[in-house]
Amino acid sequence: MSRRFRDQGWRLWHFAREILVRCPRCDGRACVAVHPGHRERHAHAVGWLTAPHRLSCGGCGRVADWAPDRWEPGRGDAYFTAGGPYVVPRLGGPEDPYFGLPLWLRRSCRGGRVLWAYNLAHLDVLEAYVAAPLRERPVTAGSQTMLERLPAWMKAAERRDEVLAAIRSLR
Repeated sequence: MSRRFRDQGWRLWHFAREILVRCPRCDGRACVAVHPGHRERHAHAVGWLTAPHRLSCGGCGRVADWAPDRWEPGRGDAYFTAGGPYVVPRLGGPEDPYFGLPLWLRRSCRGGRVLWAYNLAHLDVLEAYVAAPLRERPVTAGSQTMLERLPAWMKAAERRDEVLAAIRSLR
């Protein structure tokens, strides 16, 4: 691993196009992604975050579809389209934002903390960040990046070995 890590300004949605989850039927690895029949019309992340999604398990064949909820005041962030406003799924936490299923890449750490990642690309970035003693931020990050929003226990040098061991066990 490199001793230097440069935050590319990633946001959590950069890693949400494919989310690995535990299948509700067989407890194997399943995937949640934009429904294969959906024609992407939106260049912005919020367009595909609110697109119909499909859960599919290669182990048992389980398939389930998700459609966005209509937005109403008090129901979270809204995404306005020609078809009306929809609730934007809330990213973050050890469950997927569409079906509420436990993430496949999820591991308990000391103190009741949970390390999680949406997919292997997300896990790769977390590993590179945690392993690097020198972490550089982008100059024009705007609002906080995904890595800046990580909990303090994941960023702490004294927890580095514990967090890296958890990441290795998830691989």
